[in-house]
Amino acid sequence: MNAFILSNDSELRALVSRMCSIRTPAITVLTALPSMQKDFAAPLTAHPDLMIIDASSFPDSATNLLERMAEKFPQASIMLLSSDRSPEYLISAMRAGVREVLPLPLSPVDLDAALDRLSQKMATTQQVDGKVMAFVSAKGGAGTTFVAANLAHALSVLGQKRVLLVDLNTAFGNAALYVSDVKPLRTLADVCRDIHRLDINLLESSVIRVSPSFSVLAAPPEPDPVEDLSPDHIETILQLARRHYDFVIIDLGRQFSAASVRVLDNTDTIVLLMQQSLPDLRGARHLLEIFGSLGYRREKIQLLLNRYEGSGALTVGEVERILEQKIAIRIPNNFEAANESINQGTPILQLARSCTISKAFADWVNRMVDSSSPVKAGIIRRIFVRNPDSVSQ
Repeated sequence: MNAFILSNDSELRALVSRMCSIRTPAITVLTALPSMQKDFAAPLTAHPDLMIIDASSFPDSATNLLERMAEKFPQASIMLLSSDRSPEYLISAMRAGVREVLPLPLSPVDLDAALDRLSQKMATTQQVDGKVMAFVSAKGGAGTTFVAANLAHALSVLGQKRVLLVDLNTAFGNAALYVSDVKPLRTLADVCRDIHRLDINLLESSVIRVSPSFSVLAAPPEPDPVEDLSPDHIETILQLARRHYDFVIIDLGRQFSAASVRVLDNTDTIVLLMQQSLPDLRGARHLLEIFGSLGYRREKIQLLLNRYEGSGALTVGEVERILEQKIAIRIPNNFEAANESINQGTPILQLARSCTISKAFADWVNRMVDSSSPVKAGIIRRIFVRNPDSVSQ
């Protein structure tokens, strides 16, 4: 768990920091900010799970500050320290998003009990039965990372799902760069090294938070750190992530190892990505043979044609006949838009919401989300159409 402390009182900040550090697991204090009188504009590499705010440091703007913090960090719990215990003040604080109000001067016993309640609440948050999808490339350069990263973003935006993108392309992993310019403080290898104390707080403190509903667990910077990424460790991480995210999207790239096979064993869907070329076709056929030898049912495998062109040398029918399996997804070719998205590190939906690739992702998400809560046409319309009253037919 990560915490911010907002107070002008250095002794109070020291007390809270000390109480957070001695807990098991410890609460990591990202920063202790002495003043929040101005708009909060400090650059962040992580987002807080807990905001501890000393109201006495902001006597004239506490309510406004609370509202701004709740809006900026919607996933964070807010703990208010205040000497005002009047019902009117407490109701006002609760309306602003506060869930814990502790009296000043602060008692270590009160703080410890409040942190216990918060930790228990986070630990007992309703778990989900998330879906795990692994993306595998039939040939190098097929665009696996672009597709995996942008599907993860589209699921969070259009599908309104909580999504974790895991970069397991340990040789050339750079999935985070496709959706964010934030440098990761921790990576998959760091989580594996701390596997003995893994919980959801540790996992979420190790990700890049692209948005409140979309996170990325980055690949380690060192090439192929096999000693850190054991199959058992990877499986433990996936099992935890599955319980707390609606979708876990894994970029495997084109590699086979004991860890990647363990990932495939634990996925609901394997997306085999290829282009309309003979080398891709050969690679895809070889991988399908490997998947069959591993005992994976064909229903578990989805074939995806990336950079699809109707006038391609290989038609969809020819590909399906040779591979003896239907093409499930087609991502159309739009090199200019895709290249701009990659160069800017901005998801394609955010950069070019009306392009053919964005529309293909929207259609894919529509088919993936639970039929009881489909993506509403109005949401897609607002994302893709700048002026809904001037849609070309």
